[in-house]
Amino acid sequence: MIKITRLNRVPVILNSDLIEHIEATPDTVITLVSGQKYMVLESPEQIVERVVKFRQSLLRNQPFRPTLVPGSRPVTPMEIGEPPSHG
Repeated sequence: MIKITRLNRVPVILNSDLIEHIEATPDTVITLVSGQKYMVLESPEQIVERVVKFRQSLLRNQPFRPTLVPGSRPVTPMEIGEPPSHG
């Protein structure tokens, strides 16, 4: 979630996963996957920077823990991308 400011100076918290695209027309317009549009005071670069910081904060606060299916074994880095062996 990122904080943006509408043209009337009202702050909005936006789910950044729903952003389809951002354009400067010269006002910044954020279009969501639903088709909903927000005209905001921030520049496209500021919005992208906020999204990146938000996603980095998620990665910092959530250590990677692979989920294993019962009866399976962890995949080693060497196995990723290798073609399957047929015996």
